[in-house]
Amino acid sequence: MKILSIESSCDETAAAVVEDGRRVLSSIVASQVEEHKIYGGVVPEIASRRHVEAISGVVKSALSDANCTLDDIEAIAVTYAPGLIGALLVGVNYAKGLSMASGLPLVPVHHLRSHIAANYITHPELKPPFLCLVVSGGHSHIVEVKDYTSFKVIGYTHDDAAGEAMDKAARAMGLPYPGGLNLDRVAKDGNPNAYKMPHPRVDGAPYDFSFSGLKTAVLNTINQAKQKGEEISVPDLGASYIKAVVNCLTQNTEKAACDLGYNKIVLAGGVSANSVLRRDMEALCKKHGWELYAPELKYCGDNGAMVGAQGYYEYVSGNTADLSLNAVASMIIE
Repeated sequence: MKILSIESSCDETAAAVVEDGRRVLSSIVASQVEEHKIYGGVVPEIASRRHVEAISGVVKSALSDANCTLDDIEAIAVTYAPGLIGALLVGVNYAKGLSMASGLPLVPVHHLRSHIAANYITHPELKPPFLCLVVSGGHSHIVEVKDYTSFKVIGYTHDDAAGEAMDKAARAMGLPYPGGLNLDRVAKDGNPNAYKMPHPRVDGAPYDFSFSGLKTAVLNTINQAKQKGEEISVPDLGASYIKAVVNCLTQNTEKAACDLGYNKIVLAGGVSANSVLRRDMEALCKKHGWELYAPELKYCGDNGAMVGAQGYYEYVSGNTADLSLNAVASMIIE
């Protein structure tokens, strides 16, 4: 079964053709990174306009690269939540138009479910149930994936997401957008023990996260150094900061897996590309004898293939929508 999938939740316009939820026949991504770099972050209005300009060409290229026409497609999947509302609306309305014109079923897909499903592409043998750490610019969750369309959030951030915290810290250190990616690169040459960082915890919620205190600690470190006329080592501070963030992520995931009896751990989301997180999660799973799954790097960020992977399982579960489907800026994965 071939699904045409569309993703436009933030600043990538993406489309793909995916077969049976596991095999990618094409994947096209039009990135806006260079344009948003000028502003140090994503500007929602600009993102929406660029989606409008790019989406038709991206979808045509996805069909062409897959050697398909709409006649070969059995359903159209689209990200409808969560994300930037204007950006989501472009993808949703385009998918609705295609569905109406072609008569193909319309499949609404949750963005975070898609990130988890990226692992089905990289690891065709992977099947639920498993425990997933979803970490991105806007989300930090520990999720029980009970089945392909059954999820339970057991841990989440009470303030900043891990990716957002990394982006803001990188900006404070003077690194260009995208902050998290550049922070990871610079930190590879740093000493992770050079600066003392706090380890935030949430009272009464052992699986939950809080990263705003870490962000404040970085700002205070930088400001205090300026007041004393001291120089900050960006590689050292970056490495120390990433270590602190990753420690929070891995320790909470470890506790959740031990408490709930999971031995299959999955990483998902844009921050799953972080080299320190991957290294430390590998070490954690090796210590316990757990299996670890992470997406191929090209499927960590937003892409259409992950939407097609999850879209397949939504479709076979009977989750389709009519033309009243609307975009939703915020929605829990469950």
